[in-house]
Amino acid sequence: MIQRFVIAACIIALPLTSFAQELKCNIQVNTSKIQGTNRTVFQTLQTSIYEFMNNTSWTNHVYAVDERIECNIMLNITEQLGSDEYKGTLQIQSRRPVYNTSYYTTMLNFQDNNLHFRYLEYDKLEFSENSHLSNLTSTLAFYAYIILGLDYDSFSYEGGTEYFQKAERIVNNAQNAPERGWKAYEGNRKNRYWMVENLLNPKYRRVRNVYYVYHRLGLDPMSEKVVESRAAIAEAIADLQVVYREKPDPYLFYLQMFFDAKSDELVSLFKESYPTEKARVANMLIEIDNSNASKYKTITASSGNI
Repeated sequence: MIQRFVIAACIIALPLTSFAQELKCNIQVNTSKIQGTNRTVFQTLQTSIYEFMNNTSWTNHVYAVDERIECNIMLNITEQLGSDEYKGTLQIQSRRPVYNTSYYTTMLNFQDNNLHFRYLEYDKLEFSENSHLSNLTSTLAFYAYIILGLDYDSFSYEGGTEYFQKAERIVNNAQNAPERGWKAYEGNRKNRYWMVENLLNPKYRRVRNVYYVYHRLGLDPMSEKVVESRAAIAEAIADLQVVYREKPDPYLFYLQMFFDAKSDELVSLFKESYPTEKARVANMLIEIDNSNASKYKTITASSGNI
């Protein structure tokens, strides 16, 4: 679960107080690999990113303070290429509360390895939905909309479409940008372009519907209907198996996004299930997400049978 960040060497931590909109976003800037430079610029950068993410109105909806979507962004700066030019990675996480419990479920856990941006100390971070003004703000806004879209998908069938389309517009605006991460032909198809392409691709509609079933019919009623809720999640996993066998793309990026967020939780959920359900779910998970096979084998090793 997301925790408040601890002050550590080379990691800037600031008080997180502001008038939030839809997001309650913790920001961390790690500069441990950058030596002999003005450190205050990174403090200013962290403050600017925090204000940009939390004070921007990303939707037309009104959010109460306790309804804000909790997320976590870690910017790890690995290179300083010039006085105002940097490269690094961005780790993005978001979570959602489970109804009638104090438990939060992870929605997104992704590392973007293509961060390349310019920033001058005290620069105002500006963003436009209609043009690519800055690689930093376009990237941050892209993930703001991805976080929103996944959250909305978990409350209604394809409820996040509007926000995924906004993320797609950011990608389209950035097609002439020199920085990596925005184009179809880069690397192993695990970038921003392919993320939003998968999210809106009809071939992955089953996966999007699983987000709704998993959360609204599975996790949310589980405090009152454990057996029925777990059965709903088992059927959702069966839908993921169908997608896996159809292989909408060779990398199955969207499926991997799901399991990067949910693999540990799935093990915890089904360790306490009935033997037949344990075996069925474990076998499906091992097939679909074989890189975590050893983790899923622990489901059937458990003796729980609730």
